Amino acid sequence: QLKFVQSGGGLVQPGGSLRLSCAASGGTLDSFAIGWFRRAPGKEREQISCITRGGETTTYADSVKGRFTIARDNAKNTVYLQMNSLKPNDTALYSCAAQLWGGCPLSRTHYWGQGTQVTVSS
Repeated sequence: QLKFVQSGGGLVQPGGSLRLSCAASGGTLDSFAIGWFRRAPGKEREQISCITRGGETTTYADSVKGRFTIARDNAKNTVYLQMNSLKPNDTALYSCAAQLWGGCPLSRTHYWGQGTQVTVSS
């Protein structure tokens, strides 16, 4: 019953920044670990970040470590991904996903956002 609405994607120049939002409805996020995934055409989906239910632990893929930051605000029922120092190979469809009673990294996904396109180009 959980639904995610994503926002914040778009076109950005190399070196720029974007903040993605994943807002939940139909339930509260506090029972879910949340992950961010990305998929570029012709490539397999990559789990790039994850945050535990209370925000105690965050994880990052090596490809984004030091540049991306995940955060959650359970009072607002929203999870964020701050993306800095963006590179052309960050271009992908970005999606948030939730695992009920999960940990990080996510081992299963029970709900998905619709995805938002991020394009990094001059």
